[in-house]
Amino acid sequence: MATPDQPAQPETADESAPLLLLVGSGDRRYREYMVAAVARHFRLWLLDAPEPTWQLPYVQGTTRVDTRDPDALHAAAAPVTARHTVAGVFTYDESLVHSSALLAQRLGLPGASPESVLACRDKATTRALLTGAGVPQPASIPVSTAQEARKAADRIGYPVVVKARGLGGSIGVIRVDGPAPVEEAFHSAASAQWPGVPRYAADVLVEEFLTGPEISVDSVVGSGAVTPMVLARKQVGMEPYFEETGHTVDPADPLLADAELVEQLGRIHRALGFEHGATHAEFKLTPDGPRLVEINARLGGDFIPCLGMLASGTDPSVAAASTAAGLVPDTSPKTGRTAAIRFLYPEADCEVVEAVVRTDLLGPTVHKAVATAATGTRLALPPRGYMSRFGHVIAVGDDSEQVAADLADPRRLIELRSRPLGEEA
Repeated sequence: MATPDQPAQPETADESAPLLLLVGSGDRRYREYMVAAVARHFRLWLLDAPEPTWQLPYVQGTTRVDTRDPDALHAAAAPVTARHTVAGVFTYDESLVHSSALLAQRLGLPGASPESVLACRDKATTRALLTGAGVPQPASIPVSTAQEARKAADRIGYPVVVKARGLGGSIGVIRVDGPAPVEEAFHSAASAQWPGVPRYAADVLVEEFLTGPEISVDSVVGSGAVTPMVLARKQVGMEPYFEETGHTVDPADPLLADAELVEQLGRIHRALGFEHGATHAEFKLTPDGPRLVEINARLGGDFIPCLGMLASGTDPSVAAASTAAGLVPDTSPKTGRTAAIRFLYPEADCEVVEAVVRTDLLGPTVHKAVATAATGTRLALPPRGYMSRFGHVIAVGDDSEQVAADLADPRRLIELRSRPLGEEA
């Protein structure tokens, strides 16, 4: 069924366009814009675990398969490659980046090496490789028990950050200001989960706390050359946790040309051996310069590629797909607007009765306001739950001050009616 934002018969590439194997598709609410964008330039064959529904207008064919099983994925791709010329393998799903890299390698298609993908995913390996390459790093110690966490924190000095070793999206990340809460923070980080993301023997990291604003940089990488496309200035909240509450993108952001940041990006990718694909790197802008928080072997989530397209007129999703196909992507900005998103969280743990978009209150730059939590959805705040959002608002415009004004109080733009959750929830 078509949504108001998407026509019943979307525009798709013709038969002369290269064919990509799309591994996984994800939640329609958050991922359809990427599939729609890429489908206008490439033919797509979807390899996915669920039965396809909304994806069908965008793809040439589908195969159901356990996408986290590399052998099953390779077997599912074989009939497709036997009948068609396949240009590359493309995914934007964190849980599928490694199996996709293995598939591309087995098929002899462009892509990052599986080893470099694992080096991005495993934050302890990331730290070790970058430290060995002389890239400035915060102190970081992998631990497997609460006692080890306490010793590591005492050694580094407070405050520290305790985080899950292999997760993303700030899930299982907490700042600890003194010795007493370290063990509780360890158990919170160790119990945090995300489907398809592996766990490790020493599954928690204790790290030096970095001060300063946080940014993310989405880049495409070809033949080892790193091209930054989207720089987003991040908002976080719910201290001592780090829930991501918003991002702001300006294609004229001076940091995109900052020599130290650009130089670090290149050194980071070289140290990790990441030579081909797309990455999402998060930095703190500390008093001593930019310091990497983490890097992922995929484009960013949270609609960051969408913000990049709205702001610059050049689509990071299409650029990443082009890179996956072995092509040189178009990365030059066509426009210069400000695009921003704000995510809405409840004030306390609750069950959603209704979330209503207040169309009468939307300012002139509001591009989209979406209530994402259905009636009956349970929303729990950290540490009981993460990314428990009931909606988001995107604004885009030539006047950055107007964009900021229209998003100054985003909670009033989507009204949440809810009932409290009990302690047993």
